[in-house]
Amino acid sequence: MTDLPDGWTLWNDEPEGRRILAYRPDVFNESSFPAECMPTIFVWNGSRAKRPGASQIRTDTWHAVLYMEPEIEIHVEAFDSREAAVDGATDIARRFSDGEFDYRSAYQLPRDDYFEKLDELTGREP
Repeated sequence: MTDLPDGWTLWNDEPEGRRILAYRPDVFNESSFPAECMPTIFVWNGSRAKRPGASQIRTDTWHAVLYMEPEIEIHVEAFDSREAAVDGATDIARRFSDGEFDYRSAYQLPRDDYFEKLDELTGREP
């Protein structure tokens, strides 16, 4: 599926493998905000266990995970197939663009400039 919501870009798409969507790479490009702060959605079927190397183990379950930064995930959904996960990722992207996710609650230390820019981009009220 290539019909992505405004602001989202297909960053990587491995046939039968991982897919990555990136939000507004024009904004999160080091000059305005650090690239690691670019919201991304990962689709893959790696284990979600919290131990070294676990993500390299393939499973029958596909996940679509919305990250605000590499270690800050704010939404996860599980699917039975890659196709369903790709569709789910597009839905998550739409919901993010519509301001449906509370990204502030995922942070212990506020990043006011970052949050203000995301609010502006997504039309979300703080």
